[in-house]
Amino acid sequence: MVTVADALRYFSGVQVKDYGGVGGIKTVNIRSMGTNHTGVVYDGVELGNAQNGQIDLGQFSLDNIEALSLYNGQKSEILQPAKDFGSAGTIYMRTRTPFFNEGETYHARATIRTGSFDLLNPSALVELKLGKRVSASLSAEWVNSSGKYKFRYRRVNPAGELAYDTTAVRQNGDINATRIELNTHGTLNSGSWNFKVYNYNSERGVPGAIVNNVWRRGERIWDTNSFAQGRYTGFFGKFTTLNNIKYAFYRTHYVNNDDKQVKIDNLYKQKEIYFSSANEYTITDFWKISGSYDFMWNNLDADVYGFVKPDRISQYLSVATALDFNRVKLQASALGTFIHDRIKGQEAPKDKHIFTPAIFVNGYPLRNKDLSIRAFYKQSFRMPTFNDLYYADMGNSKLSPERVTQYNLGLLYDHQSSSFISSARVSADVYYNRVKDKIVAYPKGQQFRWTMLNLGLVDIRGIDLTGLLTINPYKDLYLTVRGQYTFQRAIDITNPSDNYYRDQIPYIPRHSGAAVINAQWKGWGLNYSWIYVGERYNQQENIRYNYTQPWYTSDVSLSKDFKLGRVSLRGLIEINNLLSQDYDVILNYPMPKRNYRFTLTVEI
Repeated sequence: MVTVADALRYFSGVQVKDYGGVGGIKTVNIRSMGTNHTGVVYDGVELGNAQNGQIDLGQFSLDNIEALSLYNGQKSEILQPAKDFGSAGTIYMRTRTPFFNEGETYHARATIRTGSFDLLNPSALVELKLGKRVSASLSAEWVNSSGKYKFRYRRVNPAGELAYDTTAVRQNGDINATRIELNTHGTLNSGSWNFKVYNYNSERGVPGAIVNNVWRRGERIWDTNSFAQGRYTGFFGKFTTLNNIKYAFYRTHYVNNDDKQVKIDNLYKQKEIYFSSANEYTITDFWKISGSYDFMWNNLDADVYGFVKPDRISQYLSVATALDFNRVKLQASALGTFIHDRIKGQEAPKDKHIFTPAIFVNGYPLRNKDLSIRAFYKQSFRMPTFNDLYYADMGNSKLSPERVTQYNLGLLYDHQSSSFISSARVSADVYYNRVKDKIVAYPKGQQFRWTMLNLGLVDIRGIDLTGLLTINPYKDLYLTVRGQYTFQRAIDITNPSDNYYRDQIPYIPRHSGAAVINAQWKGWGLNYSWIYVGERYNQQENIRYNYTQPWYTSDVSLSKDFKLGRVSLRGLIEINNLLSQDYDVILNYPMPKRNYRFTLTVEI
């Protein structure tokens, strides 16, 4: 696994949209509610994209990620920014915080990764102890790949007759990208602070959809994503304050030189200013309350004729409370969302004022708390993005905002020990989501353009099952088996007269799952992982013509850790798609067949 998107494939209830190859866009969807209902928080501050609401998780490397977690509903803490209470599900990414033993003043790590698709991917991390209470880290990475891989293109017509069956090489999937990230951390007598500067630059081809045996090669995108953010946490007796500030600038240059299409050369510039203050007070040993206020300003400019240059002021105000009675924990929150849009030369939509409550309950029937029963009810809301509303040839100014109501009931058994079974974890969740005026986006021939529509009312019912078992059968030998299964019935129930009434919504499988087997012994590591995604439909109507076949892949990796004095080395060999399966995650975007990666890491 290289990117955050790769790791999230193994989380239950998650669908990753992958357009193929090293440079293909990768977005995530939790429990069929859509990418825009998934918050992505990087070191405590949510990533934003007011233009299309989608965070490309392929831009974030695991090389600098210390922890990756997924929460359905919301985090089990009430001290958090108000905006965090608004997402139906949230992914939290936390970068590595430097830790120095006595006498250490620096750490350094270098990694080189190469393999299929002409991949060259070096990265480096340097950590410095600047003082007794201040440390810094600099992380840098370069990714270069031709993105070329063989694939099989096979299509049948509605009558079941073979239309195309050929093997070809994927073109225009190249990428040249750099990531630079500077972090500083400090501790105070009564708190802590950190500051981050992030820059991502890339030029990539857009491997367009393959339709009617036509290979598109004319689209290219240049991305420059930069942001700076600061975070301060203060502890003053029973009072705790958490404050964030951020400025972001995103620049996207899109070109389409395809001779068979209209020539396009557009530049998009997006700005964001964000401030948050969250405050918590401990009333008693078992009762806490909090209040948070967030302010966000977003602006989008483009050199497109007649573009309305929208900007949006979003304000979020939350109150929350948490009760901890040892065997029973309760959490309740209420979020007020206030949206004001302004556009050039046209009448702006009316302001939106939305109230969304949530209630969470956790119970522990056993004294050791190994078994817990959890339940939650939550409402969430999201405005259509700038592209949804305003973009020519794609936007739909009549789109309604989405509203989601979530219900969840689950069990969790988590046992840790130092015996033969060192870890055992099993969870089961049953959930029901109701989405009103759901917005669905799917490709319209070109990857950068989408068809936007409201489905009206969507009924989502599902089951998530996960399990993990780690055993220690002999001295240094540890065996871990991990698995997850998800069932989802996500159907459109808007209008009984529609042909697609009660049909599964596009690209949501009813059955999906993953399994991982890992063995560790004296520095050696062997890992096998398997992912399965069941049958889906690529359009609203669940008919044969729109049917997308199920797919599964197997990946294998072998690693070895060495120690030479103060220098640690790690070698890793990966074989992905071991059985060389032909499959599409998104129709007409073929994924790579068997491919390889080789990694060497040196750390001092």
